[in-house]
Amino acid sequence: MYINLPNCLTLSRIVIIPILAVLVMIHCPLTDFLACILFICAGITDYLDGKLARAWQQLSDLGRMMDPIADKLLVGVLLVVMAGYDRLPYGGLIPAMVILAREILVSGLREFLASSQISLPVTQLSKWKTTFQMVALGFLLAGDTSAQMLGISWFPVSVIGAVLLWISAILTMITGWEYIQTGLKFVSKS
Repeated sequence: MYINLPNCLTLSRIVIIPILAVLVMIHCPLTDFLACILFICAGITDYLDGKLARAWQQLSDLGRMMDPIADKLLVGVLLVVMAGYDRLPYGGLIPAMVILAREILVSGLREFLASSQISLPVTQLSKWKTTFQMVALGFLLAGDTSAQMLGISWFPVSVIGAVLLWISAILTMITGWEYIQTGLKFVSKS
């Protein structure tokens, strides 16, 4: 196993998942705020791990494998915990299900195609989808309780989070469909 700073940053996202889950379950102004801050830190590590690995020429198979797994685990667990604790406002369960279904579908498709030495490259729209998804989760984790704690209760944190989650679900469906079409082209050739 190749341990370097980029890989440690990737693995740190997996380590913080149970902490984030507990903070979401406690659901008070301080824990909501802490969950949001910790999640922002996780987002920064997601940005830095790949950037540092490329800059320092420390790309590794471990990093390539664990980076998307860490992201999917982080998002998936948070969506499930938030759904289980009724923390997804404005019909947020629907986009959460769309996001989880797409992630499982695309992961399965990637695994199937990898057996044929075919990879599905990440598209620019997929990167936008991830950005909307992460920002939405940050807002939803903070929730209106954090806004009240910070004295900005007029700021519609939950509404913004829900709208962004719906937008990310729409982007999720579009990118999922693109990946399916690309995958089917390779499957039909074999």
